[in-house]
Amino acid sequence: MKPKLLRAAAALLFTFFVAQLSAQDIDSMMAMYAEKLPLEKMHIHFDKNIYNKAETVWYKVYILHSAETSMPSKNVYLEWYDADGKMIKQTVAPLIQSTAKGSFDIPTDYKGENLTVRAFTKWMLNDDPAFAYEKQLPVNNGSLQRPARPAAQKTKFEIFPEGGFLVQGLNTRIAFKATNPYGQPVFVKAILVDNTGNTIDSFAARHDGMGSFYLNPLPQQSYKINWTDENGVAGSTPVEVSKTDGARLDIKTTPDKARFQVDRTATATGNFKHMTLLVHMNKIALYRVNINAAEKTTLTGDLPIANLPAGILQFTLFTSDQIPVAERIVFINKQTYRFNTTISAPVRGLAKRAKNVLEIAVDDTTLSNMSIAVTDASLTGAGDESIFSDMLLSSEIKGKIHNPAYYFSNDADSVKDHLDLVMLTNGWRRFDWEQIKKQVPPKISHVAETEYMKLKGKVSGLKRNSEASMNLIMRTKDSSRQFVVVPIDKTGSFSQDVFFYDTARAYYSFTDPKLNGVAKAQFETGLMKPEPGKKITVANNTSSSWSDSLAKSKLDVILAEQELLRKKMSEATLQEVTVNTTAKTKEQVLSEKYSTGFFARNEAAIFDLTDSRYITAQNVFEYLQGKVPGLEIRGANIGWRGFETSLFLNEMQLTSESKQTILDLPMNEVAMIKVFRPPFMFATGGGRGGAVAVWTKKGGDDKWVKDEAAGLENAMITGYTQFREFYSPSYETPDANATPQDKRVTLYWNPYVVTVGKSTKVQVEFYNNDITKKFQVVLEGINEAGKMTRVVKTIE
Repeated sequence: MKPKLLRAAAALLFTFFVAQLSAQDIDSMMAMYAEKLPLEKMHIHFDKNIYNKAETVWYKVYILHSAETSMPSKNVYLEWYDADGKMIKQTVAPLIQSTAKGSFDIPTDYKGENLTVRAFTKWMLNDDPAFAYEKQLPVNNGSLQRPARPAAQKTKFEIFPEGGFLVQGLNTRIAFKATNPYGQPVFVKAILVDNTGNTIDSFAARHDGMGSFYLNPLPQQSYKINWTDENGVAGSTPVEVSKTDGARLDIKTTPDKARFQVDRTATATGNFKHMTLLVHMNKIALYRVNINAAEKTTLTGDLPIANLPAGILQFTLFTSDQIPVAERIVFINKQTYRFNTTISAPVRGLAKRAKNVLEIAVDDTTLSNMSIAVTDASLTGAGDESIFSDMLLSSEIKGKIHNPAYYFSNDADSVKDHLDLVMLTNGWRRFDWEQIKKQVPPKISHVAETEYMKLKGKVSGLKRNSEASMNLIMRTKDSSRQFVVVPIDKTGSFSQDVFFYDTARAYYSFTDPKLNGVAKAQFETGLMKPEPGKKITVANNTSSSWSDSLAKSKLDVILAEQELLRKKMSEATLQEVTVNTTAKTKEQVLSEKYSTGFFARNEAAIFDLTDSRYITAQNVFEYLQGKVPGLEIRGANIGWRGFETSLFLNEMQLTSESKQTILDLPMNEVAMIKVFRPPFMFATGGGRGGAVAVWTKKGGDDKWVKDEAAGLENAMITGYTQFREFYSPSYETPDANATPQDKRVTLYWNPYVVTVGKSTKVQVEFYNNDITKKFQVVLEGINEAGKMTRVVKTIE
């Protein structure tokens, strides 16, 4: 449910009594926090969940903004840390339709047994770091033995009274959680005893080291829990009774309602006799219930929750002077956050290098944006996290959750009960109530990056309050060029839209010749730079990474053969490599030379214009006239099925106002044109009219193109990170089968599977390797309405 709809629902919900002015102030401050500091949540779909060293990690980033996909951020950053917590690399990618793709090459000499990934947008840095995205990826570095567990595995036993405090005289549910030093669950058995040694209760962990019991603390009594873990190690944990007077909060839910019970001690002071229960979600107040406890010490009530969206619902109990005395969170697990997707295999081949075809079908005409990974099922599983658990659970509460994907696996009552134990044993705090009461507005230290990278800077040496302009030639690492005239304002500042990967060199001169050699320009792109020498604290949980010793042994064998193959390839001559390489078409070679990122896809109409001697068209539109079925060109207007076609020049999107740039471009400067059928979702607005991408010539492609940049002032600039494209071999021809032994673990990876309108089905194909007998298919994604999907399928 979107924030506006949630607010509308809140307006319709009832309250038991009219709230006081101070309570209304709290509500208005909460609304300010929701409006001024909306949340961005992240999930990353990795192609698999365990890697050999020297392999490539493929991934797709998904971001939801306040339960919507229309989020403000345009750039996403990933930091990669080794097992010692030292940063290896920072990557940055543009967010297109709330998503980004990327890759990371694990070093060939990597010695660690894990990699830690931290990911964020600049806007996310305003939030509590406890809610940040972080994931540890196990890495097989070639050790032939399974990593040994540390000798000491001390169990940590924690207790969590419902509502936050244990009050003398009030029977309270107490949850507990037992974990090892790595945060992994530990099974325990326990007894509750008082200070005289009497046994009050006995219990055991019910799920992943968690469980609960009840205790009514009595005066002059103290309590402790004597427990024994799964390894036979005994321990004792005191039960702290923190208050002699006060109130407690108990919450139980059904699919339709939440039943609350508020108890206070008979001797509680006056501010406990008139309390307020505030119920809120996504920083929006939904219910405010005045609790009149002047005559009664126990009050109960029901609140309707059937129409609320999925997510965490929080209950906060305030005294009459607005002091929070109890809090409880529950999870509303409605299935409305999903859209349905199915995967079938019309062509199934488990033999060596056999062809496979998968059909992905979505039951909704809304634009959907998905990613799919096919791996060897004996080496990788579906993982402990999912897009559901990351977006709805892990990003919302503090503390480590073991196997969060489990809580979204089915609707069984047992799963719901286990999820409630998670709610009882993990913290949730989006508000500092003292700051709220003091009317302190949210602190915003990091401004959202609502635009893609820009070439920005300042020119020194200009006359005071004088305007100027600069001739700028951007030459990227692959020698493609872009020429623009950049205006400079009276302060010497300038800004120009650019879009490139890797690095580029900016050559510049001033339109006023008198400024050349006098004025100097400094450049930046606005992208965040990595902190040199940055380190983090890493919990090296390698002992639990290799639960399957057979899979570990198989990975060791594959790793040894991968290293042998790399050695052979490094020793091979260029001629030998050429012989074993499948011949590429002229268009494919041209596409590889010019296009990068999502423009490198070859499912487009490609036009080679490097030889411009025989082109008679006056501009790009005239050249494309009648060449692409479905593409409609009428003068300066270009579209597809009634939607305007997106235009790109050297991979930078043009606006309606700037499309004249393409019309004015001389044809003898054009190297290649690609026409993408709709939808081209990498364009602003989803590209429902497809896209036309134009590249200008690089040096050497046309002997009539001269080097205008010679002798000019210049500076090196870093753009978005250049990522590796996934390669899926084809064994369609007999010659292809002569290649070396194929032991790929990831058989297929496609970060952009898109459906829209009537095109609700997509087919993808891949070829098996030489060893896999069973495939694991994992598909995840979001749609334009902010709903999510996840399908895990085994093919055998």
